Amino acid sequence: MPSSTFTKIRLGIVCPMANERDNAVDFVRAVLGVCRSFSFQEIQFFTIFDRVCTDGTCDLLRDSARQIPELRVVYAEENRSVVDAYMRGYREAILSECDWILEIDAGFSHQPEDIPLFFATMAEGYDSVFGSRFIKGARFTETPLKRYLISRGGSLLTNWFLGTRLKDMASGFELFTREALAAILRRGIHSRGPFFQTEIRTFAHDFRIKEVPIHYRAGNHPVSNKTLQDAFTHLKRLRRMRKEGTLWRNNPA
Repeated sequence: MPSSTFTKIRLGIVCPMANERDNAVDFVRAVLGVCRSFSFQEIQFFTIFDRVCTDGTCDLLRDSARQIPELRVVYAEENRSVVDAYMRGYREAILSECDWILEIDAGFSHQPEDIPLFFATMAEGYDSVFGSRFIKGARFTETPLKRYLISRGGSLLTNWFLGTRLKDMASGFELFTREALAAILRRGIHSRGPFFQTEIRTFAHDFRIKEVPIHYRAGNHPVSNKTLQDAFTHLKRLRRMRKEGTLWRNNPA
């Protein structure tokens, strides 16, 4: 694909971080190394920190920003949950007038080498491109079976309850146009746990969307009863919205 396809596009990268000191700089450089090869008009990499970070990662990246011009370190003391961190990152990218906004998790649970497929697919005219762990070509490695089953089962249950169609309704590796993301956020994201990703993908149903395969690799992050309760509470809320005909603007069956 010719580089001229991207020369008028301002790219924003949203990546909340916490205690990532061991590989934070390597991750930022790896992601930017891929993105720079596409000749975007501008790239801004927003790392979002709050009081959860206690190992000095934030200070480390502030120092690194002197050598990495695209890096923007945002400290959001007001954050009360990981969802707040993502929301702050989205707002920063939207206010900076980024045309495309890439969301990616730190720590190499999402692989930078998967990014080009997002860009190539978005350039075909989509509003959002979603990374999927459950389609052909995807991989789910170094992750406990329980985590796989929860993610897979949650996606199937969501599709059954809401009539959505994505194979993966829970991944946080995704690319939006600014207009699509702003419209999705205006619908209201109410979950305070990982289910907020499902809310986002549900409201994206209105737009031109496509899934691309990713390699997901992550350790064992316990899924608490509180997290599951939050997910079921908001799944039921979205189900009510579907029955009322208010879940999507176009009210698909």
